[in-house]
Amino acid sequence: MATTGFLKGIENKVRGVVKRAVINHHRRGDTVLFSDTTLRDGEQMPGATLEPHEKVRIAQALEAAGVHSLDAGFPASSQADIEAIRLMIGVIKGPVLTALCRTVRGDIDAAEEALSDNPRHKRGVSLFCGTSPLHREHKLRKEQPEVLGLITDTVGYASGKFDIVAFSPEDASRTEPDFLIECYKEAIDAGATTIGFPDTVGVMTPEKVYEIIRHIQDNVPNIDRALLAVHFHNDLGLAVANTLAGVQAGANVIQCTINGIGERAGNASLEEVAMALHLNQEQYGVKMNIDTTKLFELTQLVADLTGIGLSPMKPVGGDNIFATEAGIHQDGLLKNPDTYLPYRPEAIGARGIRLVLGRHSGRRAVAHRLHELGVELSDEQVLGVLDGIKEVPKGVSIDDELLAQLAGRVTGTTAS
Repeated sequence: MATTGFLKGIENKVRGVVKRAVINHHRRGDTVLFSDTTLRDGEQMPGATLEPHEKVRIAQALEAAGVHSLDAGFPASSQADIEAIRLMIGVIKGPVLTALCRTVRGDIDAAEEALSDNPRHKRGVSLFCGTSPLHREHKLRKEQPEVLGLITDTVGYASGKFDIVAFSPEDASRTEPDFLIECYKEAIDAGATTIGFPDTVGVMTPEKVYEIIRHIQDNVPNIDRALLAVHFHNDLGLAVANTLAGVQAGANVIQCTINGIGERAGNASLEEVAMALHLNQEQYGVKMNIDTTKLFELTQLVADLTGIGLSPMKPVGGDNIFATEAGIHQDGLLKNPDTYLPYRPEAIGARGIRLVLGRHSGRRAVAHRLHELGVELSDEQVLGVLDGIKEVPKGVSIDDELLAQLAGRVTGTTAS
């Protein structure tokens, strides 16, 4: 019996050394980690319900794109989440699978059961507890010392079952900064390997984000023993900007969803954050493991499976992001695509540039499309076709059939 206890003690010490080494590696490194919460927080969007097998498809696509961890569900609240998690185990081998838990021991037990078949270094829990005055008074009905005790108890309990334990103070952005620091200190002392800063109701601005993340980095005395994650909601349309400010201030982990789906106004969009970092590496000074060529496909997959369509103007995923009707822009794109694009379609795995013919189009775009259709016209004839396009009634699209008819009218031939 004594030998068993001794060996257990050695095992725990080794685990502790490994955990600290991993944390130090990520803290010292210049690679920001993406934690995707499409399958949990994203699914909270009204109408975005996913079946377990659909979650597995999305998880596989996220793995292929290079995410570090997947917020796989909330086992204590949903049997469907448990089923989805169990389907992922053995299929998803790269990302860490994590389960959401309240600061309730029963939630942690449910997460342990759901994730039990996954290797210990590939499973974790994310605990949350309301810490703002509003949450303490109206939801928890607890004073600050009671909340701290709850954090210490449950994070400690979780760290006995999991090597990867995250703690986030719910409504952190409206929590008193000094109390926030206390919460983080207690969580890390109890065994948290990641502390999160969630802007639960989306009220932050980039300037405030930078300030509070620096405050956390500078004032949590044991911050060197944990990673720092940021999680922003989009109620003011600032979730992506706030996430980038968090990265600039030193956050190690960013939590996002594909297409920015989520409750209310949604979450920070993973594909938008990834492309912003990809195009501005010198500014942010970080690397990432996201394969940007997988992003367009991911946006379409999530839109298709959730039934939540994308605006044509949606960055990275919308139909119009590589389309233009403006004549000057069309002329520039034909000469060099970089003249009017922030990045080329292949950077995100999308199809090519689309020159839309309409009232604002120019001669060059019309001639280009006619040439692609095997129709060669003089400059004067092209201008005649362009005049015909400008007479087309509002709401009528200039497709190839109509374009051929207009060309036939100018040349006096019947379009075939």
